[in-house]
Amino acid sequence: MSNFQYSRRALLKSGLAAGAVLAAPSVVRAQAQRELTMLTWAGHADPEVVGPFEQAHNVRIRAKEYVGGDQMLAQFAQSPAGTYDVILADAEYVSQLYQADYIEQLDPADYPFDDFFPEFQKFEGHWYDDGLYAVFLRFGFLGLSHHLDAISRSEARSYRAMWQENLRGKVGQFDWHLPNFGTISLIEGNPAPFDLDTAAWQQVQEAALTLRPQVRGFYDYGGTLSALRSGEVAAMPGIGDWITGVLQRDGANVATTIPEQGGLQWTESLSIGKGSRNQDLAREFIRYMMSPRGQVATATLRAYPAMVPTRAGWAMLNETNPNEAARQNMSLTGPNALDEIRAGRIQLRRLPVQQSLESWNDAWVRYKNA
Repeated sequence: MSNFQYSRRALLKSGLAAGAVLAAPSVVRAQAQRELTMLTWAGHADPEVVGPFEQAHNVRIRAKEYVGGDQMLAQFAQSPAGTYDVILADAEYVSQLYQADYIEQLDPADYPFDDFFPEFQKFEGHWYDDGLYAVFLRFGFLGLSHHLDAISRSEARSYRAMWQENLRGKVGQFDWHLPNFGTISLIEGNPAPFDLDTAAWQQVQEAALTLRPQVRGFYDYGGTLSALRSGEVAAMPGIGDWITGVLQRDGANVATTIPEQGGLQWTESLSIGKGSRNQDLAREFIRYMMSPRGQVATATLRAYPAMVPTRAGWAMLNETNPNEAARQNMSLTGPNALDEIRAGRIQLRRLPVQQSLESWNDAWVRYKNA
């Protein structure tokens, strides 16, 4: 200790202390920087999204990306408790996370639910016995996405357009059973497209098989973008502006139409992982993402855009990026995207109610191999 004190006095006398003091804050910041781990779909940890939070809280966000809810559950199940501080999940999978005891209970007072549009304030599957386990972050609609050179908006007003002879071998499908079977269920007239008795579920599978000869292939995210952009496929059911919005930014002549049979809503939500050692920081991150700045960042996510559930988020988007607000139909005056929900034209994408996830996945594998 005496040697340390002597060395420090010598440093001060030498005049080098000024440089040391100036350097010290950056050294302390580097040493004190925390890490927040996140299990998420792609794009949500991009610098333009999380950068302001990282800078404000001296934290580095380390993301593990997945594709699809089944993969997310598998990834979480294979990881020790506390591996992930924040989980971004499709809303229908929150129930699976809750039932497996993978997520922490949240305090509703921490989040701006008063600013949420009424439809989203107590969202299905996020609350259990009045306990909150996930916060609704963003959403979009799924319908019929199409290349306008091949299918007009008026033709796309019916999913039946996919069965046209000129579209044989020109229909693509995103490789996931929920949106595809959900869409077929809408076509078959099921008011609750994921709550099917045995006869209705059999009918959906049989109806899907009649579309199979029209299908060129099954695509992941990147393949979907490429196939629609190039015109390799003319139509894809069960996807939406999260794909065509990206392509429109690049000038592609594509659109998503909600047909007369209705559409589906996808929703993504944020939770805190069970056993997280950074729950205070995870809570602040979710609060940041629900702030107007965070809402605008997620609405304009480069990987795939979305609508957001807060009035303040809509207001800031209209102020800072009115063209995107108009493109996504997030208008605070006059008609807007919420009218589709209020008119009953949009059904939530859910997990199957009367069948298991495994049975739907097995049926999807059989369908692809047909």
